[in-house]
Amino acid sequence: MGWTAYDIPDQSGRTAVVTGANSGLGLVTARELARRGARVVLACRSTERGEAAVELIRGAVPGAELELRALDLGSLESVREFAAGFVREHQRLDLLVNNAGVMALPHVLTKDGFESQFGVNHLGHFALTGQLLPLLLDTPAARVITVSSGLHVLSNIDIADLNSERGYRRWIAYGRSKTANLLFTHELARRLAAAGSDVVAAAAHPGYASTNLQTAGVRMEGRKAAERFALLGNRIFAQPAEDGALPALFAATSPGVTPDSFTGPRVLQWRGAPARSWRAPWTLNDTAGERLWTASEELTGVHYGALSL
Repeated sequence: MGWTAYDIPDQSGRTAVVTGANSGLGLVTARELARRGARVVLACRSTERGEAAVELIRGAVPGAELELRALDLGSLESVREFAAGFVREHQRLDLLVNNAGVMALPHVLTKDGFESQFGVNHLGHFALTGQLLPLLLDTPAARVITVSSGLHVLSNIDIADLNSERGYRRWIAYGRSKTANLLFTHELARRLAAAGSDVVAAAAHPGYASTNLQTAGVRMEGRKAAERFALLGNRIFAQPAEDGALPALFAATSPGVTPDSFTGPRVLQWRGAPARSWRAPWTLNDTAGERLWTASEELTGVHYGALSL
């Protein structure tokens, strides 16, 4: 059967932040960490949906230690406010799960003018991690888990066109953002090792999991037929979010998870228990990782001083 949520070790005394915890994979991740005793901070763009998620988790896990905080990854100001508030009120951060994301949206920009998929999926999490870095470094055996996708294979990044200004294709832009997640993890792990830190940076992906990601883009455009098709695909082919969250939970909690590892479903990287996942060679390129890192610092204004090379 393989690894399941029942195998999550005791998380008592640990503090976790899960982005996009109001639904789908993030909700399951937050619930299962809370079930094992962690204090979980649900970082959600919509506080209304976040409050509903808190109630759902408390219904499943009576006595769960939960905290809801507003976080819009499409706004660097929101990221700064979240990080500042968290650092002010917490003394430790054992686990940061960079889970939130958008997929195959029509061409729209974030509040800071970035292409939305690159801006939310990568830059928002890059800025968040950087501003929470002091707490992570001060917490023994902390982990940063970034949720990528098997669809990173759709495209390498184009360092000269990170915002897809030369022509926007929604699935290529999505693939680039998910490649960026893996390159960020690769470079973060490399810099943590160089600094002698025991923080583990690793990545995971859910395979094909039934969430609202598949319908958000077509719903924005009012494409009813495409939305129905996506829902049908979720129903027939996708594994439930309960299973899709397992790779990230494994990467976040299982003993022996190594830096820069990539965990996904065992069966064809599509479904099943967590296992080590294949990744495109370009996601392990030191030069590309360093160039993306430098560009991300410039674009966000967030500099990882403690991890400078």
